Amino acid sequence: MRAEIRHVTEYRYPEPVWDSFNEVRLHPIRDERQNVLAFDISVTPDVPASSHRDYFGNLIHHVHVHERHTLLRIEARTLVVTYPSRIPLPAPVESMDLWRAELTEFLIPSPRVPAGRWADMFEIVAPLRQSDLPTFVLELTRTLYRRFTYTPGATDVRTPLSEFARSGRGVCQDYAHAMLGICRSLGIPARYVSGYIYAGADFVGAEASHAWVEVFLPGTGWMGYDPTNNTAVVESHVKIGHGRDYGDVSPISGSYNGKTRGVLDVHVKVYNQEQ
Repeated sequence: MRAEIRHVTEYRYPEPVWDSFNEVRLHPIRDERQNVLAFDISVTPDVPASSHRDYFGNLIHHVHVHERHTLLRIEARTLVVTYPSRIPLPAPVESMDLWRAELTEFLIPSPRVPAGRWADMFEIVAPLRQSDLPTFVLELTRTLYRRFTYTPGATDVRTPLSEFARSGRGVCQDYAHAMLGICRSLGIPARYVSGYIYAGADFVGAEASHAWVEVFLPGTGWMGYDPTNNTAVVESHVKIGHGRDYGDVSPISGSYNGKTRGVLDVHVKVYNQEQ
């Protein structure tokens, strides 16, 4: 898929603020499944953006607005080409034992995915030890899709994972955190992915940044699964970056000086140029 992406974030303040520092994570990665053809970021007020790569290899842009302002507008435009995902090779669950020491950071608790018996809490019952690992992960994706109801506004970035388990309603980041918790509690390395999804494929989550999970499969490597949409990652998914959980790859985070609270407005549109 050849996709054009427009992502606009606006913060409006009732009173002027100043010294606004922001980290912007909107530049898609380049890997075997996608290639970035063009990327541009513009800021209002007009200031330059510097960049660096973080620990996970994600590209982060830095935006600093020193002057007083009542509007901060950050627009990112991207042109990217995506390709089909590989078909994972069969892998017995026992083959995972050789990789756990190397991938510890994606097995241990993280701020938004704390330690817990998540497989029990989410009522996941599956004979893991008797399963082919890719088959198990795909069935887990399907189980979470059936178990929960996608409900925009039911949760926010501060909602604990345990609350999502209780209510059964949430958004893509909740589904992703749930799958991370279950996989890690079962000894399967898994990481959080931030990106976009093309709504024309009848997927939900295209109205903003999307989230899914990558699981490490011996013999294949990292493979993406989207429990919100009941699917393995396909060409409609555009990856920005990955980390331990949402906190590592939040699209925009920052701080400012001032006594007022801003109002956030986000618009995301993914166009398929091949249609």
